[in-house]
Amino acid sequence: MPEKSDPIQNESDSDVDLYDISTWEERTSLDGLAVALYRFLSWSARIIVVLAALLILLGIGGLAALTDLETGALTLLSALPAFALAAYVYYSDATSGEPLSLLVATFLLGVLTANFAAILNSLLGPIFRSVAVVGSILFFFLVVAPVEETVKLLAVRLYAYRSSSFDAVIDGAVYGAMAGLGFATIENSLYIAQQLGEDVNFGLGLIGAGNGIAFVRALAGPGHVIYSAFAGYYLGLAKFNRENAGPIVIKGLLIAAFIHATYNSTVGIASDAIAAVTGLPGILAFIVYIILYDGFFGLLLFRKIRRYKHAYRAAHENDRDVERVVRSETTEFE
Repeated sequence: MPEKSDPIQNESDSDVDLYDISTWEERTSLDGLAVALYRFLSWSARIIVVLAALLILLGIGGLAALTDLETGALTLLSALPAFALAAYVYYSDATSGEPLSLLVATFLLGVLTANFAAILNSLLGPIFRSVAVVGSILFFFLVVAPVEETVKLLAVRLYAYRSSSFDAVIDGAVYGAMAGLGFATIENSLYIAQQLGEDVNFGLGLIGAGNGIAFVRALAGPGHVIYSAFAGYYLGLAKFNRENAGPIVIKGLLIAAFIHATYNSTVGIASDAIAAVTGLPGILAFIVYIILYDGFFGLLLFRKIRRYKHAYRAAHENDRDVERVVRSETTEFE
């Protein structure tokens, strides 16, 4: 839907100066001051968000967990599956490649904004969990999933979204995946730090430390990438459909939050059911369910990305066909 204009602007000739009547542009020094203040406030708001997230990270011990040698090593191992999935999404981008600086910045912002979710989850969790069974499910659907997917999308919105390199819908999925990787990394680090004992020695034996917590967290990481890649795709769609941007972003968050909350609500019950039916040990049943769940939604994500790639290539093939026709006609009539 085209942007509406004032009735005066609609009825006036294009050569009539309507500045400060029904149109506006930067002309005077006061206009320049207003523009400068707006840009400063917009910039400072983003800086305040980042600093607040950093302070929370320091307050909950996240930075110490990341910099600890043993915890850092296990965190790196646990993040490898999520990294592989994020890399796949990146290499599936049929458009121009995204700059490394934006990818790294989005990853780091994913690490930082995760701390907002950590605070809200810790504050609201006990309230919801006081109601048996139903409380936990409501907590996953109303708090955990919506909040975590929102803060991951915030990591994209704060910086990469504003860049000229974010020039295609599919870029939203790429940066969303990177934000999910950052979120998964700090979440894994905090879980691992809580599980490790003080007597853990650095070496091969570290892999089994904390009851295999690195292995368990490695299974959880790809899910975050899948969820936020879905939400990020719709953020990209919103960027190029400004008239419906709000509902598009909400749709992406609803999809991501539903997949996320459903996983959280079913992983325990489904794993027990698989173990009971197949006789598999609990950890193997857990692995089977995660592979099936993430595999299904990963396939849906793959199909969405592939559909975009096919449309992109078809559009460019049409452009090349038109160019060939124009060239042939030009040659014929020269």
